[in-house]
Amino acid sequence: MVGNNTISDKNNLHVLYEDNHLIVINKRPGDIVQGDKTGDMPLSEVVKLYIKEKYNKPGNVYLGVAHRLDRPTSGIVVFAKTSKALPRLNKLFAEKEAQKTYWAVVKNKPKKESDTLVHWLKRNTKQNKSYAHKNEVPDSKKAILEYKIIKKLDNYFLLEVDLKTGRHHQIRAQLTSLDCPIKGDLKYGFDPSNKNGSIHLHARKLSFVHPVKKEQLEIIAPPPEDSVWNACL
Repeated sequence: MVGNNTISDKNNLHVLYEDNHLIVINKRPGDIVQGDKTGDMPLSEVVKLYIKEKYNKPGNVYLGVAHRLDRPTSGIVVFAKTSKALPRLNKLFAEKEAQKTYWAVVKNKPKKESDTLVHWLKRNTKQNKSYAHKNEVPDSKKAILEYKIIKKLDNYFLLEVDLKTGRHHQIRAQLTSLDCPIKGDLKYGFDPSNKNGSIHLHARKLSFVHPVKKEQLEIIAPPPEDSVWNACL
Protein backbone atom coordinates (compact mmCIF):
# COMPACT_ATOMS: atom_id res chain seq x y z
CA MET A 1 0.00 0.00 0.00
CA VAL A 2 1.09 3.58 -0.60
CA GLY A 3 1.79 4.98 2.83
CA ASN A 4 4.18 4.89 5.77
CA ASN A 5 4.83 1.18 5.67
CA THR A 6 6.18 1.27 2.09
CA ILE A 7 8.90 3.84 2.67
CA SER A 8 12.32 2.29 2.17
CA ASP A 9 14.70 1.97 5.06
CA LYS A 10 18.39 2.66 4.47
CA ASN A 11 19.12 -1.08 4.26
CA ASN A 12 16.53 -1.56 1.54
CA LEU A 13 17.78 1.09 -0.89
CA HIS A 14 18.49 -0.06 -4.43
CA VAL A 15 21.51 2.06 -5.36
CA LEU A 16 22.09 2.04 -9.13
CA TYR A 17 25.11 4.36 -9.21
CA GLU A 18 27.16 6.30 -6.69
CA ASP A 19 30.28 8.45 -6.69
CA ASN A 20 31.51 11.49 -4.74
CA HIS A 21 28.98 13.81 -6.40
CA LEU A 22 25.90 11.74 -7.30
CA ILE A 23 23.77 8.92 -6.00
CA VAL A 24 21.13 7.29 -8.19
CA ILE A 25 18.34 5.26 -6.62
CA ASN A 26 15.80 2.83 -8.09
CA LYS A 27 12.70 4.20 -6.35
CA ARG A 28 9.98 1.80 -5.31
CA PRO A 29 6.33 2.66 -5.97
CA GLY A 30 4.88 4.31 -2.87
CA ASP A 31 8.06 6.12 -1.86
CA ILE A 32 7.91 9.92 -1.95
CA VAL A 33 11.04 11.69 -3.16
CA GLN A 34 10.66 14.79 -0.98
CA GLY A 35 8.62 15.49 2.13
CA ASP A 36 4.98 16.47 1.65
CA LYS A 37 1.85 17.10 3.71
CA THR A 38 1.47 13.37 4.47
CA GLY A 39 4.41 13.57 6.84
CA ASP A 40 5.72 10.23 5.54
CA MET A 41 9.48 9.81 5.55
CA PRO A 42 10.78 10.79 2.11
CA LEU A 43 13.38 8.97 0.07
CA SER A 44 15.70 11.98 0.35
CA GLU A 45 15.93 11.47 4.13
CA VAL A 46 16.45 7.72 3.74
CA VAL A 47 19.35 8.37 1.36
CA LYS A 48 20.86 10.83 3.85
CA LEU A 49 20.76 8.14 6.55
CA TYR A 50 22.37 5.67 4.16
CA ILE A 51 25.22 8.09 3.37
CA LYS A 52 25.69 9.05 7.02
CA GLU A 53 26.07 5.42 8.06
CA LYS A 54 28.06 4.18 5.08
CA TYR A 55 30.68 6.91 5.34
CA ASN A 56 30.40 7.48 9.10
CA LYS A 57 29.69 11.17 8.50
CA PRO A 58 29.30 13.46 11.52
CA GLY A 59 26.65 16.19 11.55
CA ASN A 60 24.22 16.91 8.74
CA VAL A 61 24.56 15.17 5.38
CA TYR A 62 24.20 17.29 2.24
CA LEU A 63 21.77 15.94 -0.35
CA GLY A 64 20.18 17.89 -3.20
CA VAL A 65 16.98 16.87 -5.00
CA ALA A 66 17.29 17.56 -8.74
CA HIS A 67 14.06 15.96 -9.99
CA ARG A 68 11.12 13.89 -8.80
CA LEU A 69 8.89 10.95 -9.68
CA ASP A 70 5.20 10.63 -8.86
CA ARG A 71 4.60 8.63 -5.70
CA PRO A 72 2.98 5.57 -7.36
CA THR A 73 5.71 5.47 -10.05
CA SER A 74 8.96 3.50 -9.79
CA GLY A 75 12.42 3.93 -11.24
CA ILE A 76 15.43 6.21 -11.51
CA VAL A 77 15.88 9.20 -9.19
CA VAL A 78 19.15 11.18 -9.10
CA PHE A 79 20.35 13.04 -6.02
CA ALA A 80 23.32 15.40 -5.72
CA LYS A 81 25.77 14.65 -2.91
CA THR A 82 27.63 17.96 -3.27
CA SER A 83 26.68 21.62 -3.60
CA LYS A 84 28.87 21.71 -6.71
CA ALA A 85 26.82 19.02 -8.47
CA LEU A 86 23.29 20.25 -7.63
CA PRO A 87 23.07 23.48 -9.70
CA ARG A 88 24.68 21.68 -12.63
CA LEU A 89 22.19 18.82 -12.34
CA ASN A 90 19.33 21.32 -12.10
CA LYS A 91 20.57 23.06 -15.26
CA LEU A 92 20.95 19.74 -17.07
CA PHE A 93 17.34 18.76 -16.33
CA ALA A 94 15.96 22.25 -16.97
CA GLU A 95 17.64 22.45 -20.37
CA LYS A 96 16.46 18.93 -21.35
CA GLU A 97 20.00 17.63 -21.66
CA ALA A 98 19.08 14.36 -19.95
CA GLN A 99 17.32 11.68 -21.99
CA LYS A 100 14.54 10.08 -19.95
CA THR A 101 13.00 6.79 -21.07
CA TYR A 102 10.01 5.25 -19.32
CA TRP A 103 8.16 1.97 -19.54
CA ALA A 104 4.37 2.08 -19.32
CA VAL A 105 1.99 -0.89 -19.28
CA VAL A 106 -1.41 -0.16 -20.83
CA LYS A 107 -4.54 -2.26 -21.42
CA ASN A 108 -5.57 -0.83 -24.79
CA LYS A 109 -3.38 -0.93 -27.87
CA PRO A 110 -2.61 2.51 -29.32
CA LYS A 111 -3.85 2.97 -32.88
CA LYS A 112 -0.28 3.58 -34.05
CA GLU A 113 2.70 1.34 -33.28
CA SER A 114 4.74 4.48 -32.59
CA ASP A 115 3.97 8.19 -32.57
CA THR A 116 4.93 11.62 -31.29
CA LEU A 117 2.27 13.12 -29.03
CA VAL A 118 1.95 16.90 -28.71
CA HIS A 119 -0.59 18.31 -26.25
CA TRP A 120 -1.17 21.34 -24.09
CA LEU A 121 -1.43 20.22 -20.46
CA LYS A 122 -3.45 22.16 -17.94
CA ARG A 123 -2.99 21.31 -14.29
CA ASN A 124 -5.87 21.19 -11.83
CA THR A 125 -4.20 21.64 -8.45
CA LYS A 126 -7.35 20.79 -6.46
CA GLN A 127 -7.58 17.41 -8.16
CA ASN A 128 -3.77 17.00 -8.44
CA LYS A 129 -4.37 16.06 -12.06
CA SER A 130 -3.44 17.32 -15.52
CA TYR A 131 -5.67 17.41 -18.59
CA ALA A 132 -4.36 17.06 -22.15
CA HIS A 133 -5.74 19.45 -24.78
CA LYS A 134 -5.09 19.31 -28.52
CA ASN A 135 -4.86 23.12 -28.72
CA GLU A 136 -3.44 25.72 -26.39
CA VAL A 137 -5.75 26.80 -23.58
CA PRO A 138 -5.17 29.43 -20.86
CA ASP A 139 -2.52 28.42 -18.29
CA SER A 140 -1.51 25.34 -20.25
CA LYS A 141 2.00 24.10 -21.05
CA LYS A 142 3.20 22.33 -24.18
CA ALA A 143 3.94 18.64 -23.64
CA ILE A 144 5.77 16.36 -26.07
CA LEU A 145 6.61 12.68 -25.88
CA GLU A 146 7.42 9.85 -28.25
CA TYR A 147 6.19 6.30 -27.69
CA LYS A 148 6.48 2.91 -29.34
CA ILE A 149 4.98 -0.48 -28.57
CA ILE A 150 7.86 -2.78 -27.60
CA LYS A 151 6.02 -5.88 -26.35
CA LYS A 152 2.59 -7.51 -26.48
CA LEU A 153 1.75 -9.16 -23.16
CA ASP A 154 -1.14 -11.54 -22.47
CA ASN A 155 -3.55 -8.78 -21.48
CA TYR A 156 -1.51 -5.62 -21.87
CA PHE A 157 0.91 -3.70 -24.06
CA LEU A 158 4.33 -2.45 -22.99
CA LEU A 159 5.16 1.01 -24.31
CA GLU A 160 8.55 2.67 -24.30
CA VAL A 161 8.17 6.41 -23.80
CA ASP A 162 10.82 9.07 -24.45
CA LEU A 163 9.99 12.33 -22.69
CA LYS A 164 10.79 15.53 -24.55
CA THR A 165 9.29 17.84 -21.92
CA GLY A 166 8.76 17.36 -18.19
CA ARG A 167 5.22 18.31 -17.21
CA HIS A 168 3.05 17.37 -14.24
CA HIS A 169 1.69 13.83 -14.78
CA GLN A 170 2.65 14.20 -18.45
CA ILE A 171 2.86 10.54 -19.49
CA ARG A 172 -0.25 9.64 -17.51
CA ALA A 173 -2.33 12.44 -19.04
CA GLN A 174 -1.08 12.06 -22.61
CA LEU A 175 -1.53 8.28 -22.76
CA THR A 176 -5.02 8.67 -21.30
CA SER A 177 -5.80 11.02 -24.19
CA LEU A 178 -5.17 8.00 -26.49
CA ASP A 179 -7.60 5.92 -24.41
CA CYS A 180 -4.54 4.08 -23.07
CA PRO A 181 -4.47 4.76 -19.32
CA ILE A 182 -1.61 3.11 -17.43
CA LYS A 183 -2.36 -0.11 -15.52
CA GLY A 184 -3.48 0.70 -11.99
CA ASP A 185 -3.85 4.44 -12.61
CA LEU A 186 -7.36 4.98 -11.24
CA LYS A 187 -6.88 8.78 -11.28
CA TYR A 188 -6.51 8.69 -15.06
CA GLY A 189 -9.23 6.22 -15.87
CA PHE A 190 -7.80 2.73 -15.38
CA ASP A 191 -10.05 0.44 -13.36
CA PRO A 192 -9.26 -1.39 -11.12
CA SER A 193 -6.36 0.13 -9.22
CA ASN A 194 -3.36 -2.01 -8.30
CA LYS A 195 -3.70 -3.55 -4.84
CA ASN A 196 -0.48 -1.96 -3.60
CA GLY A 197 -1.42 1.52 -4.83
CA SER A 198 1.27 1.53 -7.54
CA ILE A 199 0.86 2.25 -11.23
CA HIS A 200 2.75 0.42 -13.97
CA LEU A 201 4.89 3.40 -14.97
CA HIS A 202 8.64 2.99 -14.51
CA ALA A 203 11.53 5.39 -15.12
CA ARG A 204 13.60 2.81 -16.99
CA LYS A 205 16.64 4.63 -18.40
CA LEU A 206 18.44 7.93 -17.92
CA SER A 207 21.29 9.15 -20.12
CA PHE A 208 23.24 12.33 -19.33
CA VAL A 209 26.71 13.81 -19.06
CA HIS A 210 28.03 13.68 -15.50
CA PRO A 211 27.79 17.28 -14.21
CA VAL A 212 31.29 17.22 -12.68
CA LYS A 213 33.28 14.43 -14.38
CA LYS A 214 31.83 15.26 -17.83
CA GLU A 215 31.56 11.55 -18.64
CA GLN A 216 28.53 10.10 -20.42
CA LEU A 217 26.35 8.05 -18.07
CA GLU A 218 23.58 5.65 -19.01
CA ILE A 219 21.67 4.18 -16.10
CA ILE A 220 19.06 1.42 -16.42
CA ALA A 221 16.71 0.43 -13.60
CA PRO A 222 15.01 -2.98 -13.39
CA PRO A 223 11.25 -2.68 -12.82
CA PRO A 224 9.60 -3.83 -9.58
CA GLU A 225 8.99 -7.53 -8.99
CA ASP A 226 5.49 -8.51 -10.03
CA SER A 227 3.97 -10.85 -12.63
CA VAL A 228 3.21 -8.09 -15.16
CA TRP A 229 6.61 -6.39 -14.94
CA ASN A 230 8.35 -9.78 -15.01
CA ALA A 231 6.54 -10.56 -18.27
CA CYS A 232 8.03 -7.36 -19.76
CA LEU A 233 11.61 -8.55 -19.34
